[in-house]
Amino acid sequence: MAGKARNYVLQMRSGRFHGFIVRRGDAVFGYVDRCPHAGVPLAQVLDDYLTPGGDHIACSWHGALFDIGDGLCVGGPCLGQRLTAWPVAVEAGEIVTAAPPEPSVA
Repeated sequence: MAGKARNYVLQMRSGRFHGFIVRRGDAVFGYVDRCPHAGVPLAQVLDDYLTPGGDHIACSWHGALFDIGDGLCVGGPCLGQRLTAWPVAVEAGEIVTAAPPEPSVA
């Protein structure tokens, strides 16, 4: 799955969670599948979250572009907004939902 994105739907007690994961090398990035501009899922076609060159996450509805590493919108109608992160990690070769990082105490 390196250099690609994949959609996941998890059944939870409170309902279904829709998210997607992008893998770049050994790093994985997870986001809630919802555009901050229009509130719709980003991809019109299953697993089609990346630009053709794989450099950005793209909203196929309005053309917004997001940085893969931090979800920041770098182009389009929601410039400066972010995708909602879904904490994920790789454990023993498997991608798992991870606990969010603890806030640092100074």
